[in-house]
Amino acid sequence: MASIDLTWVIGGPQGGGVESAANIFAGACAGCGLKIFGKREYYSNIKGEHSYFGVRVSDKTINSNVTGITMLAAFDAETLFRHADDVYDDGAIVYESDLENIKTDEVPTLDKPFKARLEKYIASKNKPLTVKGILEIAKERGVTLYPVSFKTILATLADEMNNPAIRGMFRMLNVLSVSVSIGLLGLPPDTLLRSVEGVFSSKPKIAEMNKHAANYAYNFATAKYQKYKYQLSKIPKDSDTILVQGFQSTGLGKMAAGCRFQSYYPITPASDESVFLESHETFDVENNRPGSTIIVQTEDEISAIGMLIGAALTGTRAATSTSGPGFSLMAEALGWAGINEVPIVVTLYQRSGPSTGLPTRHGQDDLLFAIHAGHGDFPRIVYASGDIEEGFYDTAKCFNFAETFQMPVIHMMDKFIASTVATVKRFDPKKITIQRGKLLQKIDSTDYKRFTPSPDGISPRSRLGLENGIFWNTGDESDEEGHISEDPINRIYKMDKRAKKLEVALDTIPREDQMVSHGISDFCIVSWGSTKGPILDAIEMLQKDNYNVGFVQVKLLHPFPTEHVKSLLKDVKTIIDIEANHSAQLGKLLNENLDRKVDYYIVKYTGRAMTCSELYESIKKIMDGKAEKRQVLSYGV
Repeated sequence: MASIDLTWVIGGPQGGGVESAANIFAGACAGCGLKIFGKREYYSNIKGEHSYFGVRVSDKTINSNVTGITMLAAFDAETLFRHADDVYDDGAIVYESDLENIKTDEVPTLDKPFKARLEKYIASKNKPLTVKGILEIAKERGVTLYPVSFKTILATLADEMNNPAIRGMFRMLNVLSVSVSIGLLGLPPDTLLRSVEGVFSSKPKIAEMNKHAANYAYNFATAKYQKYKYQLSKIPKDSDTILVQGFQSTGLGKMAAGCRFQSYYPITPASDESVFLESHETFDVENNRPGSTIIVQTEDEISAIGMLIGAALTGTRAATSTSGPGFSLMAEALGWAGINEVPIVVTLYQRSGPSTGLPTRHGQDDLLFAIHAGHGDFPRIVYASGDIEEGFYDTAKCFNFAETFQMPVIHMMDKFIASTVATVKRFDPKKITIQRGKLLQKIDSTDYKRFTPSPDGISPRSRLGLENGIFWNTGDESDEEGHISEDPINRIYKMDKRAKKLEVALDTIPREDQMVSHGISDFCIVSWGSTKGPILDAIEMLQKDNYNVGFVQVKLLHPFPTEHVKSLLKDVKTIIDIEANHSAQLGKLLNENLDRKVDYYIVKYTGRAMTCSELYESIKKIMDGKAEKRQVLSYGV
């Protein structure tokens, strides 16, 4: 059987069911044992602007999206205008046939810069400035067109089901689009219907209506059209595989790690995690023993981190989840937690800044901010996950770091991971250990001092309400008991005490948790976070062309593991820094901490995630000696 690897993209107006359609498609494919990697893109409005979701499907493990589209499904004109040119020459477009005569001027959501580029492109091909024009260009390239009157299908369904209201249920266009696509791609209808039922499981009547529509559209496609060139087929299903979205992995990680309090203020893309936790506040921990996580939506991010600190002082494992602008508001209280050695976890879902920036788009913009946020010197750990699976296990590690070293831990995630849906190996809670550090359960003496000296800088920790465990906290510098002190000798003691914990962290955290070597070669990539997937897939593509490139993924970003990085890179001739921000922030850390400089930079800051195809081309240029020192990626504009 030929290898399977294709990308299906659906687009439509925000609020039009694009995400539901993509989840149906991904669920149907995953139900057939296929591997999935999907990514959603959307504007920062509630309804109306363009949204699209790309799902890559393969019979082998995949870690990223590629450049280009195998099959495009569109039920609005804008999707065709924006994405038809990305469809491969031997690809296909499934679209609402009534759209063909719509002009570019009749789509108000086309922004002026894109519209100008689009019209210039269509005019250069001597085609009319209409949907039909862009489709004719695609057809001349070899793209197969599948015009379908979804509105006629709705009318037929209304008659069949004796429900006239269905004629106007244009939100069902998404289900019709995905069902026609699956019919053309050859997946069996039962997997489609099971996936529809799963997506609408909380609404049984809606589920039945959509199953009927999906079955009709599927049969329509298979009866009217010949099999499409590319076909999907069932493969043996790995029972140990699950389909999960990025924000769910950290949420599940928090449950498994014993987090029992999370505060948040709504902000994209972090809110999805807290909403997920809210919908699973009560759960079985083990042996049918019920557990729960209290989720509190606060009035702002200042209150969110304040409540987080309060919960942590009671001895509760606690966290908050936010994005760049919200983290900015947390900076002062972060310092309060730092000076009082309070173990808190902040899950930071990065997005494109500065200011509000691109609020629903991707970026790795906040690395240096996370390391330096807050006034004055105080220790914190900054830790980055590279994908969905790491997000689950790293969440538990971050809680362990926070309580073992008694300091804030900032867990770096981002919009790319949050919005990704992928098939991954089933999470194993048994691999999670809970390390509470020097948290006291009982204090017999009456002379307890919260900040008493300790060789490792870590003092035994009391909690609110513990008998004989009275302690004081203040935003001012304090003595061993916690009372305000401006004594210079005490100041030296307290600053050195807190700083010592960073040295202990570097010595204590296992090297395999500080960074991961995916192979070392003369040419070696150094990167962090969600670039991991595209890099791994690009390396595999390069290996097929006999190019050998290494990859070191840095996970512990502060304190920076300088000696470990040096030891891994000592024989490397060319260092390539890859990251999704303008200034190459990891590159600055490398240049600051190593005895040598980064040789090449590959960056992307359009707000869209990197694809393995882009990285393949860029890395190949470097290895062929044909690249500039800095390459800026732009696919997806």
